Amino acid sequence: MDTSERDAESGRTRPRVGHIQFLNCVPLYWGLARTGALLDLELTKDTPEKLSAQLVDGDLDIGPVTLMEYLRHADQLVALPDIAVGCDGPVMSCVIVSQVPLERLDGERVALGSTSRTSVRLAELLLTERYGVAPDYFRCPPDLSLMMQEAQAAVLIGDAALRASLHDAPRLGLEVHDLGQMWKDWTGLPFVFAIWAARRDYYTAHPDAVHDVHRAFLASRDLSLDEVEKVAEQAARWESFDQDLLRRYFTTLDFSLGADQLTGIAEFARRVGFPPSARVDLI
Repeated sequence: MDTSERDAESGRTRPRVGHIQFLNCVPLYWGLARTGALLDLELTKDTPEKLSAQLVDGDLDIGPVTLMEYLRHADQLVALPDIAVGCDGPVMSCVIVSQVPLERLDGERVALGSTSRTSVRLAELLLTERYGVAPDYFRCPPDLSLMMQEAQAAVLIGDAALRASLHDAPRLGLEVHDLGQMWKDWTGLPFVFAIWAARRDYYTAHPDAVHDVHRAFLASRDLSLDEVEKVAEQAARWESFDQDLLRRYFTTLDFSLGADQLTGIAEFARRVGFPPSARVDLI
């Protein structure tokens, strides 16, 4: 049964859209209610990894997908232009926290506090290719104090990375290495952690709906960045970070997907061994 048949059978008309529950996506969603577009979407909130799986499996029509998962399933997906979560230098929320200099991590245990394949693969790539080390990786919950009892370093993303790098690491006297800045220093390119994509079958059946969602997210992002002080103020009410830090974080992130970002994606894909066919196709 194809997408249009499933839609007709279920009576569903609103596109099913993913919503990442991390602070880094607040500016992409904050404006949806202000513009009225929120009522036109069936939103599903979850982690980047689970949303990526739902998009690939057909349980979502449009949504954020981690870069690694997009490249793995490029034949099933098309990307929305000029919208992503990335950085051109520091990202603040994807870090390696270490008790020792990175070049001393060869053979040492490194805790992976996330199942995010993109951030983990970027950390592995940087440690292997730039620092020449082969650590012993293992997965564990993103609690920095506990991680440091079992490992010499830890890879953290999202809100847990912000808390660890800004609050816990300084208190514990640990080094913090920003993955976005490390990639920039190494390649001179921006890095994209997640892009917004639609399923190819859904786009074929409902191109107008995909373009409407795309325009809604661009408008939401632009409104949020225009009113970033208000976004930061409201987010600070329910987060453990103050308004000034959140404003700095939201304006440090890069929410665009243009020629430079596509070059960065292609370079990452090449370095981790994806074939040329694993490219980003834009609607």
